[in-house]
Amino acid sequence: MLTGVSETALLTLNGRAHQARHPNAIIDDPMAIRVVDAIDFDFDKFGRRKGQEMALRSLAFDRATTQYLTQHPTATVVALAEGLQTSFWRLSSALPDAEFRWLTIDFQPIIDLRHRLLPASPRITSLAQSALDYSWMDRVDTGNGVFITAEGLLMYLQPDEAMGLITECARRFPCGQMIFDLPPVLVKKFAKKGLKSSKEYRVPPMPFSLSANQLADLANTVPGIRAVHDLPMPEGRGFVFKKLFPAFWQWRLTKQIRGAYTLLEFG
Repeated sequence: MLTGVSETALLTLNGRAHQARHPNAIIDDPMAIRVVDAIDFDFDKFGRRKGQEMALRSLAFDRATTQYLTQHPTATVVALAEGLQTSFWRLSSALPDAEFRWLTIDFQPIIDLRHRLLPASPRITSLAQSALDYSWMDRVDTGNGVFITAEGLLMYLQPDEAMGLITECARRFPCGQMIFDLPPVLVKKFAKKGLKSSKEYRVPPMPFSLSANQLADLANTVPGIRAVHDLPMPEGRGFVFKKLFPAFWQWRLTKQIRGAYTLLEFG
């Protein structure tokens, strides 16, 4: 069905759906449950990768996007390499009066799956192409604000590709914002062949990451970036994800080696 990095769309989809089904769910994502139930796929292939971290990442993205759309309710959200994310429907439920537009960018097999499995909306436009094919930027309506999401994307790019994408977004969309996530900087050093999640599946290599200090310095090194915000880890369920992990995320001694949810302001 899907291979390589594109297959991680199924991994993260299953994680969100698993967490949404939990009696003490940390995320409300009925569309993810619906899509998982509609796909004939052996999700056990991914092993135990059904943890809260995937749902918490989506919650962090939702909160940042909601904050922007509350101020710019008719903005365009550009979802780069969107995979099988169901963010549009979660945000539409959270902001029922907003009229934001949605632009999905991903490869043709993913776009085909989205068209088969997800409801159509006149507010959604899909482009079947790589996020690194910058021609998608010409299709973005910038009149009412632009919010760019790159959930689970940049870490799979080569460093020059990732930085090139960030730099071009900053140049093309002044006054817009961009959110992305990165893994701990040690991942690219100690898991050069990817992370093994089961006997049958290995998460693809992640050659790109930056420390918190390196991310903060983007405001000084990339023209057009006005501010860099290091976003907190949302609280999850249970002691580890409700107390320990969020504290580890903010602790000064570990901040430079953990992953990151980063929000950029352009202008």
